Amino acid sequence: MADPKIITSSLSGPFTEGDTTVDVQIYRLEDTDWTLEVIDVDGTSTVWSDEFESAADAMDEFLLCVEDHGLARIIAASPVLWN
Repeated sequence: MADPKIITSSLSGPFTEGDTTVDVQIYRLEDTDWTLEVIDVDGTSTVWSDEFESAADAMDEFLLCVEDHGLARIIAASPVLWN
């Protein structure tokens, strides 16, 4: 059986707030919804427990969380599943 193909969104990439930069990863397998993962400078990963219908929905959720909680709080709670 072939390995599943991972599709990475073009919305993935670095995001900076203040002095904090993270790597935002939005990806999915061929037949699944989108996953949102944030990786900090130390390599610690925060993954949202919910999946998203579109990559844009995932990015919107990330930006809303940053607006509501701040980037530092999101990564300070790592590793944790956000929802």
